[in-house]
Amino acid sequence: MEEKIIIPENQGNATVLAEQLGHSRKLYLESYGCQMNFSDSEIVASILSESGFGTTKNSEEADVILLNTCSIREKAEQTVRNRLNAFRKQKKENPSLVVGVLGCMAERMKKTLLDEEKLVDLVVGPDAYRDLPNLISEVDSGQKAVNVLLSREETYADVNPVRLGSNGITAFISIMRGCDNMCSFCVVPFTRGRERSRNPLSIVAEAKELFNSGYREVTLLGQNVDSYRWNLNKKGEVEDENQPTVNFAQLMEMVAKVDSKLRIRFSTSHPKDMTNDVLHVMAKYSNICEYIHLPVQSGNSEVLEKMNRGYTRDWYLERIEAIKTILPNAAISTDIICGFCSETEDQHNDTLSLMKMIKYDFAYHFFYSERPKTLAERKYEDDIPVDVKKRRLREVTEIQRAHSLMHNQKYIGKVQEILIEGPSRKSDAQFCGRNSQNAMVVFDRGETKPGDYISVLIEDCTAATLFGSIVEN
Repeated sequence: MEEKIIIPENQGNATVLAEQLGHSRKLYLESYGCQMNFSDSEIVASILSESGFGTTKNSEEADVILLNTCSIREKAEQTVRNRLNAFRKQKKENPSLVVGVLGCMAERMKKTLLDEEKLVDLVVGPDAYRDLPNLISEVDSGQKAVNVLLSREETYADVNPVRLGSNGITAFISIMRGCDNMCSFCVVPFTRGRERSRNPLSIVAEAKELFNSGYREVTLLGQNVDSYRWNLNKKGEVEDENQPTVNFAQLMEMVAKVDSKLRIRFSTSHPKDMTNDVLHVMAKYSNICEYIHLPVQSGNSEVLEKMNRGYTRDWYLERIEAIKTILPNAAISTDIICGFCSETEDQHNDTLSLMKMIKYDFAYHFFYSERPKTLAERKYEDDIPVDVKKRRLREVTEIQRAHSLMHNQKYIGKVQEILIEGPSRKSDAQFCGRNSQNAMVVFDRGETKPGDYISVLIEDCTAATLFGSIVEN
């Protein structure tokens, strides 16, 4: 099965305009936030490329500037605001320049950005990217343009993404969109809509195309990948007797069978949906990486209930035990929020004790940032002082740094299979790549090239990186 890009009829105006200009218009894209946003930017680039837009890495030569935004934390929104203010000067010098925001922040702040602060010409939500060529044409004719309608069907399954800034080795594949979990601190259900899963055959076809093009690793993306379901409702009932049913474990197996040299990763998992069948499929296929990101958010059951996470501390620990039993070599990472509404010192200490029990390989940790329109904003008071939040965050950071270093030290003296991704950030004389457990490894490049699987003897490490030398396979 081959995927093809289907161009909606409403893209015609932008194509005609590009032809009238006599050249390809230049599109500049910046992405913020989660991996889903970066994947969405590749979809946007593909849709606009069919309407005469070529991408550029230089904002100064762009005809259209689009910022793909994030509303998960206040800091991310402020970063985008700063960038939009910087583009104001460029727009004054070039009045025909189109500036727009896409994604989560676009949906949430459309009125503020367009009418009140007048920072943008264009606001487009994550389910309306097919309408971008038409909306840009509206801006070209002197109007402001908005489409933030959410969809229960849109998955962009037929769009072949343009791999922006790609190393040609690793790529994202979006398998589902939206979220139904309604965690009290999170804006995603309001900005990205309800869950809907993409046709599994289109996912496998994209993985095959990537492998045949030289890619050697794909990451299956979704707000909660392990709640993926095709032709199944939430109760596990078949929706259409004439269609196959596929859950996440089955989908991952289908992608793993594309080729044994294609590595498979996935992100992000929700603990309540991390079933044993997923773990057993991971154990069955050596090309499915032994790495699971399992966000806990808090180690206290009362806080988890207030967060509406759908599990308790003990239930989460049972899932960790299952992972370590079925996949004893797996690396586990997590997300932690410090200073959620009315979190006590004892509740915070429960998070610290959970970390010491599990000893995560990696963790992403933040202090709580209240987001508008969430259940937490409506129901709870954000009453933990900022200095207390920051102190708790430092305590979490210190514990995680020690655990990350401990895990990396265990690799010293061992040989790891590494997929070379490209040059290291600090030296062109060195390459970097990750092992199955997602640890980054840096080594002298020798006669190797990106895309090679090689064996590296680990000789040293920091809490973030492993260092080693290539050895014969």
